[in-house]
Amino acid sequence: MPRKEEDTWVLRFRVSSADGKRVENTLPVGLVRDFPNEASAWREVDRLGLAIRVNCDAPCSRPHPVQHTCRALSESRLRRRRSTAEGGENRQQRRTYRSPLSHRPICDALADDIKPLDIQRWVKWLHADQGLVWTTVSKIRGVMLRIYKVGLLHELCTRNPAQPVETRSKTSYRAIVLTPQQTLAIIRALPNVLHRILVLTCAATALRSSELLALRWADIEWTEARIRISKRWAQGKDGRTKTESSDGYVPLHSALARHLIDWRSQTPYAKETDFVFPSLRANGKVPLSPAIFVADHLRTAAIGIGIPIEKGQRFGLHNLRHSLSNWLINKAKTEPKTVQGILRHSRIQTTMDLYTQEDRDETRATQGQFLEALAMPLLQWLWAGLWVGFIAQKVCK
Repeated sequence: MPRKEEDTWVLRFRVSSADGKRVENTLPVGLVRDFPNEASAWREVDRLGLAIRVNCDAPCSRPHPVQHTCRALSESRLRRRRSTAEGGENRQQRRTYRSPLSHRPICDALADDIKPLDIQRWVKWLHADQGLVWTTVSKIRGVMLRIYKVGLLHELCTRNPAQPVETRSKTSYRAIVLTPQQTLAIIRALPNVLHRILVLTCAATALRSSELLALRWADIEWTEARIRISKRWAQGKDGRTKTESSDGYVPLHSALARHLIDWRSQTPYAKETDFVFPSLRANGKVPLSPAIFVADHLRTAAIGIGIPIEKGQRFGLHNLRHSLSNWLINKAKTEPKTVQGILRHSRIQTTMDLYTQEDRDETRATQGQFLEALAMPLLQWLWAGLWVGFIAQKVCK
């Protein structure tokens, strides 16, 4: 049966209403892509016990409730996100919402049959056996929690077993932070002018790579000295920004503006609707590939100037975002609220906890200031006391 969201198998049957008339009813069985033929759909009917429930002569005005699988709850959640104002999720969000569907037997178990201990063992298995870090496991547990909430709202299940499940959400990831001198050395090591201006713009604005690649020349407001961020490049097309707070502006200093103007005079794609950082191989129809650029050029240049990057260690354009945040707060002593605005974080805790690391030079200098505040006469008295004690011990001997 074709539906607005997706083609679905339904079970048609007749029941007796209160006035004795036979009324046709339907019950959803599952999606056509999950059960490609009628035989598989009938097997699902038997598994759910639908035939037993509807084959009764007792008068009823409403069919018995259907038990749904965890997979069905997840698909229901995705369909409702697409059909409401909440929709428009990006590829990573869709992958996260589908993550519970890729693990058996959780995905095919009836939602009301899953116990909290089952989910607790499952999340531990994801970490211990599948190698997922706890932050990812915590997100999956959060997805399960929201899936069941939607199921309760639409009466697809009777309880939420993910509620008492515990996970860890603290990350052990520490980004490689570059100094301005190291960033300049990387820019000089890149032979392509397109790659140079790309790294310079990313380092100065702390834009996410997807936001940077989505930039057109029309997004640069020269007279206002700012850059409009209203979209990001994902799945080969423009999409919404990562969060609502990401939709806004970043400052455009005159020094960066001069470099962009010089680049516009050299690029063959300088129209208002053209990409600022186009793919020359694709004749400017799409922006350059960030994955290829990082693998073939950025990492090579960073390793070439002596940045210690181990094999498999994460390093890319996002490290420039971390680097700017770290330098502004630790070196430039910029107000954290201002840095939060530049990075367009919705919470200042993200700026301070994840994007700013401890600076050893700053902590050492702060310790020195404390020692100076103790006053030298006090320290001289301390050493004098120690010397007298040492002489007294010699005399006693």
